[in-house]
Amino acid sequence: MNKPGKSFPRPLADVLHRTLNAVFAKQGFVSTELVTRWAEIVGADIAEHCEPDKIQWPRPTDGETPQPGVLVLRAEGPAAVEIQHLSGLVLERVNQFFGWQAVGSLRLRQAPLRRRAREPQPAVDAEAAARIAAHLPEITDEKLRDALGRLGAAIKRS
Repeated sequence: MNKPGKSFPRPLADVLHRTLNAVFAKQGFVSTELVTRWAEIVGADIAEHCEPDKIQWPRPTDGETPQPGVLVLRAEGPAAVEIQHLSGLVLERVNQFFGWQAVGSLRLRQAPLRRRAREPQPAVDAEAAARIAAHLPEITDEKLRDALGRLGAAIKRS
């Protein structure tokens, strides 16, 4: 009977590399780097509001050169218009990353981004909110006065 060979632990990145490449390939990504290095490629200000969803490649026809793909971006609702205006810059940076005209156009999909939850805002100082609300005696609605006090304290804090 043969004894199994010694098994050595492998880094998790090596094990997941094959699996992730297969998953990303189904979404049309040539490599995982477009997704994992998105903020470096397009810049932190753009990456904060959008992320690559997939690349749609046109079917090649016989004898023709391959056509550039369509990069589908997932963008937060209000930021989608701004991303649309910056589409030329995004295309330029993505193609510069690939080193060839890989992507010819963008398509935006308005949806929440799939990333970690944002850090919760710190609580407003109750004493400062009450102090500000006390300076608003002309507002008779108590809930509105309290809300304005909290707003003033939050603005003063930042």
